[in-house]
Amino acid sequence: MPPLLIGGLRSKRAPLRLPLASSTVAAGFPSPADDHIDAGIDLNEALIRHPSSTFFLRVSGDSMIDAGIQHGDLLVVDRSLDARPGQIVVAVLDGAFTLKRLTRHQGRLRLEAANSAYPPLELHQCNDVQIWGVAIHVIHPLGRHG
Repeated sequence: MPPLLIGGLRSKRAPLRLPLASSTVAAGFPSPADDHIDAGIDLNEALIRHPSSTFFLRVSGDSMIDAGIQHGDLLVVDRSLDARPGQIVVAVLDGAFTLKRLTRHQGRLRLEAANSAYPPLELHQCNDVQIWGVAIHVIHPLGRHG
C-alpha cells in the first residue's frame, strides 16, 4: 500500500514558537527540575532543513518496528538528500512504495527491513528502482492520551 502523502512544507509558513525548557530531562537518574522556560522552539525549524522538498508520510505496516518506526507513525522525509547505505529511505520498487534501510551487501545495494519476518529486497532484481527520499525523523505517540 503506498504511503499517505500528508503534503510538502512551505517556507512561507509563519514560525510557531513553542516553549522549550532551559534544561534537559534525565532519562537515567532524576535531576533537579528548573521551574522556568528559557527559550522557544519552532518544530519546522528544528526538524526541517529543506522545506520545499520535505514531506510527511504516514507509515503503514510493521516492517520497520525494530528501528522504532511503527504502524501509523508520521515520517518526515527529505527528497533533496542523497541516500547513503545505513539510512532509512522511502523507495519506489516497480511502482510500489516501501520504507526500508538502504544497505550494501556483497557489493550490491539492497533494502532491508527492521523486522526479521521480512526478507531483504535486492535492488538489482527489480526492474524499476527509485529512491524517493530519506527519512529524517519519525513522530509517534507514546501512548493513548485523553
